[in-house]
Amino acid sequence: MTEILAYNTTLEELNLSWQNQSSPQQNVTYVDFYLHKPAVAAVFTVSYLLNFVVCMVGNGVVCFIVLRSRNMRTVTNLFILNLAISDLLVGIFCMPTTLVDNIITGWPFGSVVCKLSGMVQGISVSASVFTLVAIAVDRFRCIVYPFKQKLTIPTSKLIIVIIWVLAVFIMCPSGVMLQVTKEQTVRIVLGPKSDTRPFYWCRENWPSQEMRKIYTTVLFANIYLAPLSLIVIMYARIGFTLFKTTLPQGSGKKVSMDARQTITRKKKRVIMMLLVVALLFILSWLPLWTLMMLSDYASLTEHQYRVINIYVYPFAHWLAFFNSSINPIIYGFFNENFRKGFQAAFKFQLCSADILRQRTFSHRIRGNAVLPVHPKSHSRPVSRDDCLASRNAVREQDLIMEDLEKMSLS
Repeated sequence: MTEILAYNTTLEELNLSWQNQSSPQQNVTYVDFYLHKPAVAAVFTVSYLLNFVVCMVGNGVVCFIVLRSRNMRTVTNLFILNLAISDLLVGIFCMPTTLVDNIITGWPFGSVVCKLSGMVQGISVSASVFTLVAIAVDRFRCIVYPFKQKLTIPTSKLIIVIIWVLAVFIMCPSGVMLQVTKEQTVRIVLGPKSDTRPFYWCRENWPSQEMRKIYTTVLFANIYLAPLSLIVIMYARIGFTLFKTTLPQGSGKKVSMDARQTITRKKKRVIMMLLVVALLFILSWLPLWTLMMLSDYASLTEHQYRVINIYVYPFAHWLAFFNSSINPIIYGFFNENFRKGFQAAFKFQLCSADILRQRTFSHRIRGNAVLPVHPKSHSRPVSRDDCLASRNAVREQDLIMEDLEKMSLS
């Protein structure tokens, strides 16, 4: 994969103080082992460490809840489980190696780790993005087309397998091209005694710069641009559907004011959550992809390369990883079902009064979801088709509300 792996810093881009030592055969460049001063390195380390801890704890708890309770193994929750697994892989394989690569010079881990880490990083990031799209599609089908057959558990498992196959497929070229290369004209100064060692780097060695540009463009289109477009379009349609959906009235009486306020509050929370999801996805990944496209297509000066690679790339990577850390909070802990699952998994007592209230509320909505039909209010006799149309309209609203209750923040 390209700069998303943070292994492609070139010698011209290192913001280091170096010296050239002439010899009869060649010039040798000596570079410092650390890229930054201790204070800057400490800021990077603490920031990445916090991101790592939140990612591990949040996604680990989501996995524990779904796997512990059979009641939590719904279609949507299986997608959330897959998202948590892919985000865990991002945290394990992306964050530590990227942090090390951003604070020291060269690649210290060897050829096997170079290929393995690079492939797993790219695959996990791709799977995470594709799973976000699958979650959006599942919500879109449930809310916008409530009459259509819902996804089944076997179908969702098949979709998850397809997600990982596509992720592996799109990252294969990166795995093939990743290599550890020794730079003959550069040596790293290790300490005050001027001990040195060879300079190695882990990067994609493409036959030509044009091939590298094409692959970067393909990744940008398939891992950012297309998923972003699908997520924004589907969530916008979901938000519009929820906004225009009104709660049907019962025969002879209206649904209670409390029930209406609860449904209105749920709708606002869902619409707000959808906006947050889309905005976080855009803002988290946009800086990194912008830098990648600039590195391949723009004609930057040496100073610009230095600033971008030494300071901007670490922040862009951290922001992209932040998306994997915040996903379990958005998709899991803001979900009432996940909070209940968390309490049940750790054997906390649920409030029985709250359960009874929710069941009563759910039955009241379903029991009152019938539109009144009064022949006197019509200028013509009510036909069978009119009754069917009214019932279908009410049933659609009822299904939307039912799905809204079950997956309001899932």
